[in-house]
Amino acid sequence: MKNDYSITFFYYDDIHAVVPFYEQTLGFELVLDQGLARIYRIAENCYFGIVDGNRGHLKHQEKSAVLLTIVSQDVEGWHARLKEAGVAGQSEMLRGRFCEHFFFEDPAGYAIEIQRFHNRDVAKLFQ
Repeated sequence: MKNDYSITFFYYDDIHAVVPFYEQTLGFELVLDQGLARIYRIAENCYFGIVDGNRGHLKHQEKSAVLLTIVSQDVEGWHARLKEAGVAGQSEMLRGRFCEHFFFEDPAGYAIEIQRFHNRDVAKLFQ
């Protein structure tokens, strides 16, 4: 068993409507299908789950105030692939003080960001 890790869960009115987005469009690896929840591996020790908001611990909210950020060295590749797939709410590539990044939405309106730290001192904090 691995040491400590985390799983972030988003709650949906209909999780089956977003399964193709996470499995085909984003290519997340399904680790466990619990029926009311599905858990995906994004990277080593990095997990994400979707939950039936009608049966889970929390309830689906009409408007989300949460952001899932995925740190990747291939931000441009992600951007091109998701643009080609016609993903909703996709921003242009942005360059901030610490990172290059872009935002998009899943089919239910949850915000997701792909980023890469270009500031080497900041990037070292996460190694």
